Amino acid sequence: MVALREPRRGLAGLHPGNFALVMATAILAQDLRVQGLPRLAIALAAFAAIAYVLLLVLSLLRVILAPRAVGQDLLDPALVFGFFTLVAATDLLGVLAMQAGVPLLAKALWAFAFLAWCLLLYLAFAVLTFLTHERNVNIVHGGWLIAIVGTQSLVVLGALLVPELGEAARYMQVEIHMLWGLGLCLYAIFVTLFCYRIFFLQLTPDDIGPLLWVVMGAAAISANAGTALASIEAPLSFLATQRPFVDGITLMLWAWATWWIPLLVLFGVWKHVVNRRPLRYQPVMWSLVFPLGMYALASARLGLATDMPALGWISTGMTAAAALAWTLTLVGLGRHLVAQWRSRRLSG
Repeated sequence: MVALREPRRGLAGLHPGNFALVMATAILAQDLRVQGLPRLAIALAAFAAIAYVLLLVLSLLRVILAPRAVGQDLLDPALVFGFFTLVAATDLLGVLAMQAGVPLLAKALWAFAFLAWCLLLYLAFAVLTFLTHERNVNIVHGGWLIAIVGTQSLVVLGALLVPELGEAARYMQVEIHMLWGLGLCLYAIFVTLFCYRIFFLQLTPDDIGPLLWVVMGAAAISANAGTALASIEAPLSFLATQRPFVDGITLMLWAWATWWIPLLVLFGVWKHVVNRRPLRYQPVMWSLVFPLGMYALASARLGLATDMPALGWISTGMTAAAALAWTLTLVGLGRHLVAQWRSRRLSG
């Protein structure tokens, strides 16, 4: 079992999933752009960029000043997948860079995200292989599926970069098709383990948290990645013949994500209403905001692809829900930071 550790403070206590704040903000910026609110979208895009740079600097300082804490998190099966928020946040920032007309920056961000993804993926599976065993099945949680979110984010940004790559475009198209398929395989593995955990083992209110929503978010971004693949013209006949498969799986993924939403709401009601667990801010709460925003975007893009206005209405409603969740979570973050500052003043 993973040993319990004392609560950390300062840089040592920086959660590996903090980049979910950037993910949530960047996807909401895209939603607002789709909904015809460009000024708000630009403001949120700027906020996401500033937050990304700040968190990246803090993460680098943490590696330098608190390497033991970083090492512990990287070898912890319950936390290592949180580092994939860096991959997804980097790619989503790259999407914003493409929308802002800065393709060179987007290319650099994709390359950095891909390198981080390669390192983290094999590290994470090594941790699962060598540092866990069958009695640790209770550590399975929705946060593991952030690996799929990171994988599919490479597909989303890669599809936007295809027109900018010239002769290398066909290589990128093959790459993102392979990444999409790999993401589907990983999702099938992880969601099977996750469903076994929640449906066949004892579940307590403390096991219910914002990370559960990543199960829906991973399906939503996979559907979004599918629409991205379908939107580019494949120069290779091998890829062109896969179009019907991509379309069918994309619709299935959106339906699967839709199925999860009422169930996740019921889980939240069971925890906070029936069992009266208080709702407090924690960094992983941004992992609830992101799936809402991604589902809104996936619905909008699927609605355009299928010429179904009803999906656009769903996207509008989910964008409003994501904006409300983002605002409340930001307020919670502000109150949390103020409380920490006051605590340090009193203890100092």
